[in-house]
Amino acid sequence: MKNSFFILPLSFFIHLITLNVGLYLFSHELYTDPINLLYYNLTWLICAYSFNIYAQNKFEKFTTKFPKLIKLIIIYGLCYFCLFAIRKITNYSIYHHLILFIGFAFLLILYKYLFYLARTRYRTKGGKYVKVIVIGRDLNLRKLRTIFDQPTLGYKYIGYFDDSPSTSATYLGETNDALKFAVDHKIDEIYCIASKFSKKEFMALMTFADNHLIKVKLIPDNKEIWTRSMSLQLYGSVPVLNMRESPLEMEYANIIKRMFDVVFSSLVIIFILSWLIPIIYIVMRIDSKGPLFFIQERHGANMQTFKCIKFRSMTPNKNADTEMAKKNDMRVTKLGKFMRKTNIDELPQFINVFMGDMSVVGPRPHMVLHTKEFEALVNKYLVRHFVKPGITGLAQVRGYRGEIEKKSDLLNRVRLDIFYLEKWSPRLDILIIYYTILNVIRGEKKAY
Repeated sequence: MKNSFFILPLSFFIHLITLNVGLYLFSHELYTDPINLLYYNLTWLICAYSFNIYAQNKFEKFTTKFPKLIKLIIIYGLCYFCLFAIRKITNYSIYHHLILFIGFAFLLILYKYLFYLARTRYRTKGGKYVKVIVIGRDLNLRKLRTIFDQPTLGYKYIGYFDDSPSTSATYLGETNDALKFAVDHKIDEIYCIASKFSKKEFMALMTFADNHLIKVKLIPDNKEIWTRSMSLQLYGSVPVLNMRESPLEMEYANIIKRMFDVVFSSLVIIFILSWLIPIIYIVMRIDSKGPLFFIQERHGANMQTFKCIKFRSMTPNKNADTEMAKKNDMRVTKLGKFMRKTNIDELPQFINVFMGDMSVVGPRPHMVLHTKEFEALVNKYLVRHFVKPGITGLAQVRGYRGEIEKKSDLLNRVRLDIFYLEKWSPRLDILIIYYTILNVIRGEKKAY
């Protein structure tokens, strides 16, 4: 926001004051220890900096900032309670500090909500805005207008310049008139269509703009290759366009997801599989002959093969590695039918998750033979292999699990897998797990 340099220090001091006042009032003995005081303030600064919590983005809203706040609260919470173990603090009960920390987290979220609410109202009522013009016209101009015309974003679109005359109300004249107009009307930002300028012309424009405190932004030509999944990166001074960026490429995202996988899979192995495996083994020996586990090679991240573990739900057969289970499949045992209906047969895959071959949430791994078949059948099929496969996934909770009856089933599965890869967040993983459990309780038509 223009001339809003005070927002960052204001937010910074409000957060620190809230933290310190809370500790002083409700945990006075802990607060008066200088080591504790330094620890809590320093860890907050490190966590807040790591999550870039004070960065201001014109397009950011509370809904887009909220996931980042939750991540910050979780990580800082771990730091907060680690001090009790490190210094063996017993002055207050853990429940006392849990309530104190929840209160701090609530005030942090409330402050951010009120901040974005106030900023939106301020902009909507005509508060300080950025005056912009555009030089050149192509399909991107129309898309930009939809952004500039949103009063909550703080822009005021004046119009555009182009050498092709137009009767449009926002047409301001030829490109040669743009610079004088920008100075006379105190324009803050000039957006330029790249194809309208030679290198010499653009450098001249940059020099003029720098000398008049005007920001210049370049809009790439409309080659219909730009998507939301790409990002611009700098390799030294060389700009490189990453055409397939995923949040999971970020180091912290991989750490968070792996930590969750290890903890979640450990709990399942200890508290469920430890007693379930002997029971399944006994019942399976009565129901049918064959091994307890069905182990099959499947493709994982980066097309690396791994041995996927499941409870055996079929009688041993030569087609196990080539044919998926179908409705009323005669190969499925009585116990297998129950396990497949309740997804119990998938539970041993938590061992794969613990070992690092799979994740709790991700695209479902397919048989090696089917991967080769689907790769030739569906465009961009292999994109789903940029991440670890999962026990459950977005496609599965949307109804695209089990047998592929028609091509659209596979197309929708791949589409949702790619969407997951591009839009991953801890919140999305939790939602998928929630709907997976809900679907198991309700029962699924394709669970056979």
